[in-house]
Amino acid sequence: MSITYSPEHNVFHLKTIHSSYIIQIVRGKYVAHLGWYSILQEWNGSYSLQFIDRSFSPNPEPDDRTFSLDTLPQEYPGYGRTDFRSPAYTIQYQDGSRVADLWYKEYRIIKGKPGLDKLPGTYIENNQEADTLEIILFDPVGRLRCILSYTVWNEFDVITRNVRFINDSENCISLLQTMSFSLDFPNKKYKLLQLSGAHCRERHIYTRSLVPGMQSIESRRGTSSHQQNPFIAILSPDADEDHGEVFGFNLVYSGNFLAQVEVDQFEMIRVMMGINPLNFNWVLNPGEQFQTPEVVMVYSRNGLGDMSRTFHDLYRKRLCRGKYRDTVRPILINNWEGTYFDFNEDKLVSLAKEAAPLGIELFVLDDGWFDNRKDDKRSLGDWFPDKHKLPGGLKTLAEEINKLGMKFGIWVEPEMVSVESRLYKTHPDWCLHVPNRSRSEGRNQLVLDLTRREVREYIIETITMVLSSAPISYVKWDMNRHLTEIGSSAFSSSQQGEISHRYVLGLYEILERITSSFPDILFESCSGGGGRFDPGMLYYMPQTWTSDNTDAISRIYIQKGTTIPYPAITMGAHVSTVPNHQTGRVVPLSLRGAVAMAGNFGYELDLTRLTEADKTEIKEQVSFYKEIRPLVQFGDLYRLDNEEFPLVYTSWSYVSKDKREVLVTFVLLRTEANDVFRIVRLKGLQSNYKYRLLGDGKVFWGEELMQVGLLLPYPLQENQSIIFRFRAE
Repeated sequence: MSITYSPEHNVFHLKTIHSSYIIQIVRGKYVAHLGWYSILQEWNGSYSLQFIDRSFSPNPEPDDRTFSLDTLPQEYPGYGRTDFRSPAYTIQYQDGSRVADLWYKEYRIIKGKPGLDKLPGTYIENNQEADTLEIILFDPVGRLRCILSYTVWNEFDVITRNVRFINDSENCISLLQTMSFSLDFPNKKYKLLQLSGAHCRERHIYTRSLVPGMQSIESRRGTSSHQQNPFIAILSPDADEDHGEVFGFNLVYSGNFLAQVEVDQFEMIRVMMGINPLNFNWVLNPGEQFQTPEVVMVYSRNGLGDMSRTFHDLYRKRLCRGKYRDTVRPILINNWEGTYFDFNEDKLVSLAKEAAPLGIELFVLDDGWFDNRKDDKRSLGDWFPDKHKLPGGLKTLAEEINKLGMKFGIWVEPEMVSVESRLYKTHPDWCLHVPNRSRSEGRNQLVLDLTRREVREYIIETITMVLSSAPISYVKWDMNRHLTEIGSSAFSSSQQGEISHRYVLGLYEILERITSSFPDILFESCSGGGGRFDPGMLYYMPQTWTSDNTDAISRIYIQKGTTIPYPAITMGAHVSTVPNHQTGRVVPLSLRGAVAMAGNFGYELDLTRLTEADKTEIKEQVSFYKEIRPLVQFGDLYRLDNEEFPLVYTSWSYVSKDKREVLVTFVLLRTEANDVFRIVRLKGLQSNYKYRLLGDGKVFWGEELMQVGLLLPYPLQENQSIIFRFRAE
């Protein structure tokens, strides 16, 4: 059992493979956090809580001036009862009071991991994989019950947490803030790592030292967003890729979120993450319950790389689901940057005829295939093939593609409606809106109100019709604007603070029903690229279009940051034309291929305009990726450099689980006159294995490649990439 309880110390000891998480019940009612450490065989209280009289820290028990919640490290703190730090929850009772006493009542330990109501989450396939501790808190005055859930995984250094509120009273209770977890670290200097950016510049790595006060990232856009990813990590001062303690936190949610770190007056650090409380107010009726999203918490004592590989293994095996979880993903060509809206059936077939002999396996028809979709100003919601572009419909086109030996996929954006569409003219009230207010448009479109049952049923019905109309093997599910005027005519005025979250719940219901109905289709999520790259979407769709920016140099930064929590098999990565359509940059086809091969490989260009030499090189790239595909998609990723922005060079490798296959990619981004010699030191090899460099024949011991490294050719050119493959003998 990975969870034990000591009545002597009133301590719960949660053990992962390499870590110990300690909880103590203090004075019979307060749930305190004693630390998250490298693995301990047993907890005997060498560190115990100290209480002294602190000025301006009031006392919930007046007889003891040394005890204050303002200085107690807690598991799920509230506000208004002597703790002045940020609360994990805020509620309002019917009398207007926001003071609550969620005191410890009891606990239970469960074999396995319960699922979450209406929400995605990590899962188990048998009860031996995990144990779950539930700590039940109760406010005896307001009669609000709160269940803190901790699942300890037996094969991963992972603890997942979530919270459930239950109204045991006879009155309505308003939930104003419901974070999925809170964690107090003792006074120690830490750094904060976050993944931030913008559209076409997602998930760049930023690291900063923590200072007194609040540091936070958040989304208020209705989605997890391009701007901030729902992931943060707390790093010890010496932490890098291979050394130091790292604590990673990832929210399994696709809507508004808040992740914050507060350093208090005594240098204690409070970390919490959950649904953004801005514009959130959930009315909990008598007998009802509210479930928060799950947070995945990963501990590493060996730096960021070890933390990343733990996230990768967990997400590949126990977050992603379905047929494609354990299946290599197809190499595709997407017509978007090759044609945009300007195509017809003949043009698409001509592209496919160029792609098939190159070994490409999947042809994806992007935006513009449905009724009157001449540009991005019209027709979203009218999911019927455009008879002018596709006179034979999707079925005829898909069958032509299939005859060439390729599978067929399409693009959809079901959550949106164009003002110029039959759907909007028929149902103008079906979009999110606030009465008597104008409706803001983004990309000439509005957001459908997924809180409404009839809207969800329309989306499910029409998309089901589309997917049933032709032999479709792949769907790219897009979302190209964020939420404004977040209101719904389907709910009362007192429930308008629920709409943002209800939108996400509505989306999850749609995704569950559609993906379950079409288990043989590979679904890829997208939101203007990587605007909704989060664990919640990966639960339904096992890969995400990483960014609308296909420039290889930009993608190096984007993909490096993405791999901090997310595995390579979840990243869509394409080779596009030059000059690049987003940056205007011109880089060699070899570099574009090397960078795209770090994820789910594909192309996004007009093959009919390429030279024969380019086509030959693409054919070689496709053949090569098919050889390395299992290694990239299911192997262990090692980021081989500790370089920070702007990069001079970068390098990464994939190592098979048995340590016998190795792929190394090196990219030089900037050169200087009379430049230095460069060495790449490999990681993750078996020291006593002999590795043969394929194509060269030289043999090296694993320890030599890791400790001494591999000397790179000299000189190297700017934007030059080199790929090495090793195989153990």
